[in-house]
Amino acid sequence: MNNRRLIAIGSLLLLAAAIVLAVVTAAQHFPRGLIVFALLALAAGAAVWGLLRGGAARALGVTVAALLLVGALLLLILEHDVLADIAILVLFGLSLAAAGRVFAVRAELPRAPRPQHAVLFYNPKSGGGKAEKFKVADEAKARGVEPIQLHLGEDLEQLVRDAIKRGADTVGMAGGDGSQAIVASVAAEQGLPYVCVPAGTRNHFALDLGVDRDDVVGALDAYVDGRERVVDLAEVNGRVFVNNVSLGVYAEAVQSDAYRDAKLRTLADTVPAVLGPRGEGLDLHWTGPDGGEQTTNAVVLVSNDPYRLGRAIGSGTRPRLDAGVLGIAVVGSSDESGASTKRVEQWSAPAFEVKSERPIAAGIDGEAATLDPPLRFTTRPAALHVHIAPQHPGASPSASMPEDLWSGFQALARVAFRGS
Repeated sequence: MNNRRLIAIGSLLLLAAAIVLAVVTAAQHFPRGLIVFALLALAAGAAVWGLLRGGAARALGVTVAALLLVGALLLLILEHDVLADIAILVLFGLSLAAAGRVFAVRAELPRAPRPQHAVLFYNPKSGGGKAEKFKVADEAKARGVEPIQLHLGEDLEQLVRDAIKRGADTVGMAGGDGSQAIVASVAAEQGLPYVCVPAGTRNHFALDLGVDRDDVVGALDAYVDGRERVVDLAEVNGRVFVNNVSLGVYAEAVQSDAYRDAKLRTLADTVPAVLGPRGEGLDLHWTGPDGGEQTTNAVVLVSNDPYRLGRAIGSGTRPRLDAGVLGIAVVGSSDESGASTKRVEQWSAPAFEVKSERPIAAGIDGEAATLDPPLRFTTRPAALHVHIAPQHPGASPSASMPEDLWSGFQALARVAFRGS
């Protein structure tokens, strides 16, 4: 019996234990669980009401939400078996972790030719100084790669173009996703291979490429003995992005100079200014998947290939980067009559357009921008040849994961009982 099958069996046993314990605990303490649920729902409502407003109204809403949460917590502590609740969460979490290992994939990618003049651009300040911490420049030199440091105020795109004019035949970036997009864009334009070194803060592009985000130095092996995969890029009004473009509340908050130092506070201040009773709202319009005109006051996310959203396993990742489509997700949209449509709507398309009567705030791969409407999003299928270190997965964590919990349970059962 192989390890994968053993892990699948373990995942199912842990899940069964969590379910049995949850049923027994609920039966013993009925109907207190319903009361706790009601308190939590009221707390959520009070919090949303407060966040949509400012000043005293916000303080009142947040205070009421906090009191309701405290009430729910006290009820759990005084009238419930807290240890049982913790045990249920732990068992369920371990089951999900084991399932993630079962569905993890290591892609079989073709070997890439070794470059003759490889260049790595690196931002020493990105990701809290990861490039300096891991001595990326020295590690690059040890592999025959020329490191070029990005200094404050320098034009990264121009640096890449200059390096290519000097003969660079492979270019890479050690930095955040915004910098990755710039280098990837020029590499794709020039038909050159690209290497992603995860030296940023979140490294979302690296994650979905299948680059191990915890192995900054190891990612440099892509230059020496890389494996190649071909992925899509996307663009908005001619500007390339590798992850996504957000419009709405988050994009408005990102515009603030205070955002990087106080993200939650800035978001909290932005919500009432945009969505509250006295807010200006957002002027975003587009054609939905049914052909009707839609608008929103909340969030629009357009991504380079669709994200998996709202899933227990692999949520927030893209199973594929070679689907050749944009992923479009909208929260809080309404039709031409003003009637609300689905709370969260998600679809894919090769192109997408957003209209407005004024410039639109956007977060492009996490970087603040203001774009003139209309925003025209397009996909660029198979635009980028990426070299990935041979010891890295080479595929997204969700590449082989089922779409939903029931499908996941069925797949786990097949592995556990059939070994496939």
